[in-house]
Amino acid sequence: MEQVLTIVCKLQPSLEQVSKIAALLQAFSDGCNYANQTVKAGVTSKTTIQSLVYQDLRERFQLSANQAVRVCARVGANRKTAKQKSKLVKAFKPTSADYDARIFSFREQDWTVSLTLKQENHRNRQISKRHCRD
Repeated sequence: MEQVLTIVCKLQPSLEQVSKIAALLQAFSDGCNYANQTVKAGVTSKTTIQSLVYQDLRERFQLSANQAVRVCARVGANRKTAKQKSKLVKAFKPTSADYDARIFSFREQDWTVSLTLKQENHRNRQISKRHCRD
């Protein structure tokens, strides 16, 4: 069985990277809001949401293929949680984006990460080891 570890680190992006990260976070939240408003409220399946809005997410928000899939997964997961609490998902804010192994990589030899930001990859400067925790 494969063991999966999660690590939380503080990135040290350049000023240019900060603006690109902010643009990605805005596009990701805009995509989530679009999917949430476009797809019928009772739909919680990420696959169904993806089948209905994937192309629009790619075109309207310039998201990579995997980022568009991650948007659909986040909307589906938030809708499932809201449904369990008998609530509706109101809105998504540009505070975070979901990443997986296809759009994120960590290189231990020099403590850098590579992130896909709006259809382009960026290798981030060194991560602050002081600000990492398991």
